[in-house]
Amino acid sequence: MHALVNKLKASQFAGELLARCNFPAPGSQINCAVSGGKDSMTMFLLAVLNGCKVTAFHVDHSLRIGSNLEANIVADLARKLGADFIGETIKVDLGPNLEARARDARYKVLPEDIATGHTADDQAETLLINLLRGAGLQGLAGMQHNKSHPILNLRRKETEQLCHELDINCVVDPTNADMKFLRNQIRNQLLPQINEISQRDVAPILARQAELFRDDADFLDSLAKQLDPTDAKALASAPRALARRAIRIWLTEIYPPDSATVERVLDVARGVTTACEIGMNREVRRSQQRLQINSHQQL
Repeated sequence: MHALVNKLKASQFAGELLARCNFPAPGSQINCAVSGGKDSMTMFLLAVLNGCKVTAFHVDHSLRIGSNLEANIVADLARKLGADFIGETIKVDLGPNLEARARDARYKVLPEDIATGHTADDQAETLLINLLRGAGLQGLAGMQHNKSHPILNLRRKETEQLCHELDINCVVDPTNADMKFLRNQIRNQLLPQINEISQRDVAPILARQAELFRDDADFLDSLAKQLDPTDAKALASAPRALARRAIRIWLTEIYPPDSATVERVLDVARGVTTACEIGMNREVRRSQQRLQINSHQQL
């Protein structure tokens, strides 16, 4: 057993953090996305401390010189912790929407049950980002408190403290300081100003608000699922909030719709129009009070 494992088990602080996390039962398999940053390294450490069988997945996006060396840092920690390591290399071209494209490419090579090291600070930032983008209740609900986000209750300063205490070599991503990314503007400019104006640390408040939004969203979803989204008459007579959610849940089986698409489908259900485009080369059409999704090849 490596000395780091003994040091981890002896850490009172690590035990306190673990008590606030949402990991699967000891002995369970967990796949962790580990970039090498403090948050994901903390998730990796605490998953091992919890007694999980951990596989650390690292994805090299090939976006900067020397990025391939970051995999070695994660692999070295996996060796010390007695965990499995899988490294993947992908190619993401520079250009518009880089952050979103890198995320999409990353998730294509990661297992579906991957756990990520998002913290309460990330949750607060996500709420503000979605608010600025005009997201509805679902967007304001942020990330779900489940085993995909096991350290969502922790703060970024706590992950930094644990890595410092255990002398963990972590990757510092220079893009975290790049102000062309909206999340970095929220993190480094907007949130500090809100903290100063309110004279308090608002991240826990925002994270808690996201949790309340999530509870409301889940309740509304449970009601919306009782509606038949293909029954135009039922949708037209239902409260608009529930009708919208029923339509969104239905269309998400093909591709998550934006708000404008949901409104177009609701207009079809209410008889304002007979058909509308929903993207992905498909349309929703009303026929004899029923809604159906057609591909253009069927028309």
